[in-house]
Amino acid sequence: MLYVVTGPPAAGKSTWITAHAKARDIVIDLDRIASALTGPGAPQWNQDDLVQRVAQRARFAAIDEALKLVDQVDVYLIHTMPSPKARAKYRRHGARIVVVDPGEDVVRERVKAMRSPAMDRVVTRWYRDYRKGGSRPITTQASRAW
Repeated sequence: MLYVVTGPPAAGKSTWITAHAKARDIVIDLDRIASALTGPGAPQWNQDDLVQRVAQRARFAAIDEALKLVDQVDVYLIHTMPSPKARAKYRRHGARIVVVDPGEDVVRERVKAMRSPAMDRVVTRWYRDYRKGGSRPITTQASRAW
């Protein structure tokens, strides 16, 4: 089964996956990939642009390979704002879309505490264009209680 976990930055997407994925499952999380590509002491979030570029390419390769395996293993993919084209691709693979959204006020507080100020723009875009726009995810899932 393919699980596409979506939601704004700092919503709890990784936490949701930690609560549901098993050790054998494949988890594709850009933050985890970037952390794996950096040296000791690198920030967990807010990676350098060059690291992000390499991590994005690794993520695309991982997605392509993992989609071949969804009939053998569960795949959890974090995709904050999948485009209509990406959503169609995921649907073709029988994806369950999971939206993790504890609410805009909670997300903004978390971003303020844990992320760079640039992430605030992503939060605004997610709530404006993705969550409140005309397109609705298939399945809604609330974040865990923090």
